Amino acid sequence: MTHEFKEIITSYKEASNQGIRAVIATVVDVDGSSYRRPGVGMLILENSKMTGAVSGGCVEKEVLRQSQSVFANNKAKIMTYNGRYRLGCEGVLFILIEPFSLSRENIKSIEEYLVSRTPFEISSYYSKKEGYSFNFGSTISFGDLDKMKFSNHFDFPKINDEDLDCFLRKMEPCFRLIIIGSEHDATQLSTIASATGWEVEIVNTPKTPKNTSDFPGSIKVWNQSPENLVIDKVDKQTAIILMTHNFAKDLLYLQSIKDTLPVYIGLLGPSRRREKLLSAFIEYFPDVTDEFMDCIYGPAGLNLGAETPQEIAISIIAEILSVVRNQKPISLQDKIGGIHGVTKQVMFDKISVDN
Repeated sequence: MTHEFKEIITSYKEASNQGIRAVIATVVDVDGSSYRRPGVGMLILENSKMTGAVSGGCVEKEVLRQSQSVFANNKAKIMTYNGRYRLGCEGVLFILIEPFSLSRENIKSIEEYLVSRTPFEISSYYSKKEGYSFNFGSTISFGDLDKMKFSNHFDFPKINDEDLDCFLRKMEPCFRLIIIGSEHDATQLSTIASATGWEVEIVNTPKTPKNTSDFPGSIKVWNQSPENLVIDKVDKQTAIILMTHNFAKDLLYLQSIKDTLPVYIGLLGPSRRREKLLSAFIEYFPDVTDEFMDCIYGPAGLNLGAETPQEIAISIIAEILSVVRNQKPISLQDKIGGIHGVTKQVMFDKISVDN
């Protein structure tokens, strides 16, 4: 959700510079099933332009309609959307719509936290009864620093009112994909990963320098050799793919990241190439930690029958998601319980796939 909040901040910053007012709508609770989980939000500008979404598209028009009263009286409100009767398949959404008016200093603080990949928290205070209240609203908390209100119209001293519920979500760093390689398939992976909302960075050999325009959706290109490569801020919201299509380069780049601990390291190519690569790597670095080795997946990707570079990119992204979310991939029709719940029954055998 952090990348969606980042897009909201970017959109609000542009609107604020033009003097356009904004409100923000957040799903704070759900009774039954829903397309998205609580925590998703969208920014609504006074000119009716919207950034983000709270559902698959069926709820947004009603949220836009109800947001007009918040623009009119600057008072936050709770609206409900009962999909059981309107759609026949969803539950009841409780959506907090509130004024959104951050200062330039507040925007700068949020942007600094996003760039530094430091987690922060957002708390939303509300009641499940439809209506308006200056006691409804949201705050952002940066560790021990003072809480930042979404709007000064939020009556901050009364947020501990016993009649209020609080929805708290921790905003982790935006998910980051580092692609080591610059061939055609790296370009396709960059495009699709960026569309997923991930921050994509490319590692390219310095002999043929490239820039972000060569990789759609990327935000940075590292034109560095393995011996000079130092990637900072690698965390459990970071995945790395080795796809130079050159065994020696893959081995050298693998050595250059041996002191990092991403959530996932993907190796392109068949199983026999993986075994040869890891054997050579361990021979050079016999003391490498088990934790690092456990991050490595090869051949990268799920068994989807992928053939084209685009399909292979989808299979890799799908596997990364399954690792990050700690899920065993199965068809949803075989899953017991809700779509967003924890899998209770797994009908899946792990298969080693040659991409």
